[in-house]
Amino acid sequence: MKMNFLSIIAAALIIIAGCQSKSQSTADDAAKNGTTTAVEANSTTTEKVDVSKIKVADAKTILERKQVPILCYHQIRNWKAGDGPMTKDYTVETQNFKDQMKMLADSGYHTILPDQLYAYLNNGTKLPSKPIMLTFDDTVLDQYTTVNPTLKKYGFKAAYFIMTVSIGKKGKFVNYMNAEQIKQLSDEGNTIGSHTYDHKNFKKYEGKDWEEQLDKPTKRLEEIIGKKIDYFAYPFGLWNNQGFPELKKRGFKMAFALADKRDERDPLMSVRRIIASGHWNPKMLSNSIKNSF
Repeated sequence: MKMNFLSIIAAALIIIAGCQSKSQSTADDAAKNGTTTAVEANSTTTEKVDVSKIKVADAKTILERKQVPILCYHQIRNWKAGDGPMTKDYTVETQNFKDQMKMLADSGYHTILPDQLYAYLNNGTKLPSKPIMLTFDDTVLDQYTTVNPTLKKYGFKAAYFIMTVSIGKKGKFVNYMNAEQIKQLSDEGNTIGSHTYDHKNFKKYEGKDWEEQLDKPTKRLEEIIGKKIDYFAYPFGLWNNQGFPELKKRGFKMAFALADKRDERDPLMSVRRIIASGHWNPKMLSNSIKNSF
């Protein structure tokens, strides 16, 4: 992929997208004072779940369960002079993001991962109090350099949906994570999911698209992290139920969309998320979480 073409892809994603610990002294002080640090409060909530034996529930059962708030982020960086309103909507400034994560921790939210959500939706498996899922799309380097350290501060985990065309690339508008960084995120207990090869609209797939956009990217991610990829996020959040059988054929357990209403016959293939807007301060984000889910 030539660099100028990658730059066009990066710009398009921004413009059109519809889409651990604290220091020992802190822990010691907390123990002496009988208090609990944010890390201690949250670090045990993203428990490993064996989803291999879970039987898929009927759609009615899944739809009747209370929805878990799921946030979708893209770039985490300070706004630039040329950023328009839509770019700013998908770009959360660095300090604002850190403040948002602090708000979530202070508000008692506990992050969960897709395996936990899958078990809850199908089996009713108990979740921690005030569960929330954090997801990050598009492989952007900020998610490793800024997001990961911030989440570690609060004992949070997240799901990262990777488009493989950009792995290790540097573009005119944005840089991307390399394979080693993606593997580290996985090794540290985060979930890595598939987000196609180059962000092509899922609703337009035909012929070899299934191989190019699903099979090859997923295989590469599995080779990078040494684990099976079970989860998928639709580019731009766009989906149609005609493609659900293709996802299931490839072993995907759930697919993540954006704010659209879930498919009434197959809600696992149309799990709702909301964009965490760069225009929102922590209080606005808190209100949106409560109003959206």
